Amino acid sequence: MNRRIQILSILFLGVSQIAFSQIKEEKLILNKKREPEVKKIEKKKTSVETIKNYPPEEKSQNPVKYTITDVPAVSDFKTSTIQGQDVTPKFDGTAQNNYIQFGMGNYGKILGDMNVSKTLQNKLEVGLDAHFLSTLGLKKEYAWDSKQSAATIGAFLNSYGEKGKFNLNAEYGLTNNNYYGIYALEPAANIDLDQRVNQFKVNGYYDFYSNEILNDVRVKSSFLKDHFDAQENQVSILANLSKHGVDVGKSGIVLNADLGVGLEAVKSEFDIRDKNSSNFVNTSLTPKVTFRKGDSYLMVGSSFSFLNAKNNNALMAEQMKNNKAYWFPQAEFQFAAAKEFKFYGGVDGGLKLNTYSDLLQQNPFVLSDQTLKPTETKYHFYVGLRGDIDETFKYDFSAGFGKMKDIMFFKANGLFDDTYTLNRSAYNYANTFSATYDDGNVSDIKGSVQYFPLENLIVDADVRFTKYSLKNYENIYNVPLLNASIGAKYTMLDKKLLLGFKGIFASDRTTNSFAIEGVGSPMMFQSTENTNDKVGGYADLNLSAEYKIHKNFSIFALGNNLFNSNYQMYKGYKVLGAQILGGVKITF
Repeated sequence: MNRRIQILSILFLGVSQIAFSQIKEEKLILNKKREPEVKKIEKKKTSVETIKNYPPEEKSQNPVKYTITDVPAVSDFKTSTIQGQDVTPKFDGTAQNNYIQFGMGNYGKILGDMNVSKTLQNKLEVGLDAHFLSTLGLKKEYAWDSKQSAATIGAFLNSYGEKGKFNLNAEYGLTNNNYYGIYALEPAANIDLDQRVNQFKVNGYYDFYSNEILNDVRVKSSFLKDHFDAQENQVSILANLSKHGVDVGKSGIVLNADLGVGLEAVKSEFDIRDKNSSNFVNTSLTPKVTFRKGDSYLMVGSSFSFLNAKNNNALMAEQMKNNKAYWFPQAEFQFAAAKEFKFYGGVDGGLKLNTYSDLLQQNPFVLSDQTLKPTETKYHFYVGLRGDIDETFKYDFSAGFGKMKDIMFFKANGLFDDTYTLNRSAYNYANTFSATYDDGNVSDIKGSVQYFPLENLIVDADVRFTKYSLKNYENIYNVPLLNASIGAKYTMLDKKLLLGFKGIFASDRTTNSFAIEGVGSPMMFQSTENTNDKVGGYADLNLSAEYKIHKNFSIFALGNNLFNSNYQMYKGYKVLGAQILGGVKITF
């Protein structure tokens, strides 16, 4: 298996050098989409994107139309975690790719941001993308070190040809975290709590303008290593085959046929504690047929996965192998009574490989030794109503119910030994988390709206209610029952001033925690676990402003968590309080 993973890694990395990547997880400092933002748009038969006027207009029969109805309700703001978040406003429609941005704020926060590109001959664009964000942390809250930083640097290549577009990018990222969330002990101020994660990615993507036979090909590869010698290699390739726009008689019904073929391989190895390791190779097929008439449609399909899995525990000398085939239903319909009222529903399912890289993205304080399992959504039924009223008010409301196996969530770790000493490893203060799994059902209700009362004003809101009913655990840990947000963007002074607002809300969440005390003679630590602890909900208010002094020069100011709340996303890990950051941006 190891040799198979190595061969696949070399093969896919080589393919990615000649394939293209717009599947890059484009980020402007921690998960903010790059300028200009590209929305998800459904392609049409013989459609040609008019980006950069390639291909020439005479070859574009039906240009893709970018309308407000194609834009999902999303948020540009994130919660104010201790790493900090960039919520830099942007002037939609007037953004430039080439810019340099620098800012400073309280908590010792420093922001650096750069994107430079140049179009060469033969319609080839090359560029450089770099970001840096650091903070000195919560010195008044913790006697020990809580500073953190994140930096990425990447290079990309874009090419727009007559038949399709080709992207390729490579990116190196370094995240420097500290396991500072110590609540059950009082360690010395100078303890080493460092955790560093290095990750190198190469992604490739080729997209044909027409949906004839080969639609697009995507290649991803990732190589990760952390401070405790954990290593993870991941490669995947996905090809989408399609035949669209086939007329069914004279009924006005159009048939679209699609087939997705994917292969993903992941190898994870850990070097501390139980020294777990895992190997996954997953092959997937996703055929589907869609019948469409106007805005109404019926899609029927299936999803097949063939998983080869192997897990090892070095200390226990255990090895588990699993070869299994999965089938998942795929179906969706939409009945468009009018543009304002579209009723839809369906069922889906699938297999998701949980990787160490994914865990770190959700919770940077996980232990560098994890048992990894795939999460299986056996089925998920949903119904909803969406519509667009005069391109002024857009809404989408839905409710669903699903059955899942090996639902992944985070459980707090206690001490890994009872020795009475504070001279411990960085992760051995009851300050880390591990992935745990349970089977169960999930019920969800979600809604999003966008309102455009004025040409220069956008208001959006979204809410999500998620309830888990588990087989073994009474509560799911570290997952709020309710998430919601409300925001607005307003431009004024002839589009020279951009103002932004976002409020983010989350309900209380349950977690497990530990009380630790010294007992006996000789003295040892004794831990008592609370399986029904609460970390509290939060309301996070964010404001932003940017003013264009010149077409190539702007000043900006950001305010995060203006309620000045040191709430916790995970037990012991308080976020930064009120944050004010100002800076300059130069475009060219």
